[in-house]
Amino acid sequence: MIETVSTSPYSDQRPGTSGLRKKVRVFAQENYVENFIQSVFDSLSGFEGKTLVIGGDDRYYNDVVIQGAIRMAAANGFGRVLVGRNGILSTPAASNVIRKRDAFGGIILSASHNPGGPDEDFGIKYNISNGGPAPEQVTEAISRRSQVIDRYLTVDAPDLDLSRLGETQVGGMKVEIFDPVADYVLLMEELFDFDAIRDLFASGFTMVFDAMSAVTGPYAREILERRLGAPEGTVLNGEPLPDFGHHHPDPNLVHARHLYDAVMGADPPDFAAASDGDGDRNLILGAGIFVTPSDSLALLSANAHLAPGYRNGIAGIARSMPTSAAADRVAEKLGIGIYETPTGWKFFGNLLDAGRVTICGEESAGTGSNHVREKDGVWAVLLWLNILAVRREPVKAIVEAHWTEYGRNFYTRHDYEGVDSERAGRLMDQLRRSLADLPGKSVAGMTVAAADDFTYHDPVDGSVSEKQGVRIFFEGGSRIVLRLSGTGTSGATLRVYLERYEPDSAQHDTDTQEAIADLVAAAREIARIEFFTGRDAPTVIT
Repeated sequence: MIETVSTSPYSDQRPGTSGLRKKVRVFAQENYVENFIQSVFDSLSGFEGKTLVIGGDDRYYNDVVIQGAIRMAAANGFGRVLVGRNGILSTPAASNVIRKRDAFGGIILSASHNPGGPDEDFGIKYNISNGGPAPEQVTEAISRRSQVIDRYLTVDAPDLDLSRLGETQVGGMKVEIFDPVADYVLLMEELFDFDAIRDLFASGFTMVFDAMSAVTGPYAREILERRLGAPEGTVLNGEPLPDFGHHHPDPNLVHARHLYDAVMGADPPDFAAASDGDGDRNLILGAGIFVTPSDSLALLSANAHLAPGYRNGIAGIARSMPTSAAADRVAEKLGIGIYETPTGWKFFGNLLDAGRVTICGEESAGTGSNHVREKDGVWAVLLWLNILAVRREPVKAIVEAHWTEYGRNFYTRHDYEGVDSERAGRLMDQLRRSLADLPGKSVAGMTVAAADDFTYHDPVDGSVSEKQGVRIFFEGGSRIVLRLSGTGTSGATLRVYLERYEPDSAQHDTDTQEAIADLVAAAREIARIEFFTGRDAPTVIT
């Protein structure tokens, strides 16, 4: 029996580029989750009798929300719901299931790389039928509906045992609990040369993969240890935990410092990698080297043809605007298109669907291809392993050879986390007002060539996205980008991206922070960072 429950709207349910993210205690408010899910359903049409995918990264509160979402899907008229066993489904695996099973869409429960636990973060986002994040017109419709919603629909039904594979029914709707790993593994076997990678491990190649007590543990154990023959124990922290073992599941040099120390220490592994809370980001290291996400995108694009799934080459490359221009030089040499988009994977969806690009990447450790419509941490690791299996060279040698051929983009990101939101907004406002006065100005010994607030014109659907980040270009090719991030739940995060191109291979051994020191000084002066943030140094440097 369908129940109509009266409710009142909440004022803070506007989904951002990564869905709705708040603290668990916010989501736990009466009717909060139900309001948002019903707002999603009310903003869609044509889903009667269709399939909905539901799953998440196993963080705290996922199980509660999944049960409620199943009941609401039944009440709203879906014909079938697919749920990963135990509610587990990595974000790229969810995208794959939506595409493979011709689902109408999917509800993904995750706050990505943010901490988990009763006092930490939770998130919900809706993915459309192509497997990708909902575009802006859909998220705007959800936001508008959430401001006026006065009821939600559900059915009176008990919770399901999500650990048991098979089919059951809820309110007349079929519910299938499926293996969240199986379909994803089959897709990876189609894309990569598993025999060559098995031979690599058999040769004595050593690797460490940290699943960070998050969702990729089951995927990595099945693929790396069981299918590819990596020794047992290659996968660290492989059991998903609701609080991620009290760790921060963000694969960067702060929260995965032990991997960096391992590859820089005595007797290092040949390769080290990690993925984040929901499995869509990656960290890549080799003996003696950290591979920046921007360099990784360029290297994967230049070498993708070594993997069976990309043997015929790639159609084009897309990168988020803050990502370094290293991939641009690869695209130029290959004679393919290069596209610069705003931050947010949904902006890649149109380009992928139109066949204009094959590989996409963001500087925030997200890389993926047209195999799904999300970034994919395990995919990136496997493509690296395929390249290493074919080239039989160390990671460091491959990276340095790339720099010799294409030049090096010294690149770093300085994050100022937890900044007062009002003051962070004032920083960006004053920066935008000063843009017209910057060209020709000398700052920290450099001359500003141009400055703008990035506006994206989608070449496929003609949509326009404004105010996507301030860009400051200097004579000689250096660049600073400043933007506020929407991935946190407390205060604002100011991200400052600094990039210097160096074609001279004799300079490639220079320390990155030394190479961009003048850009750091220029950014602090132009944006008045210390004044507005109250910080004399960034929280995190990557």
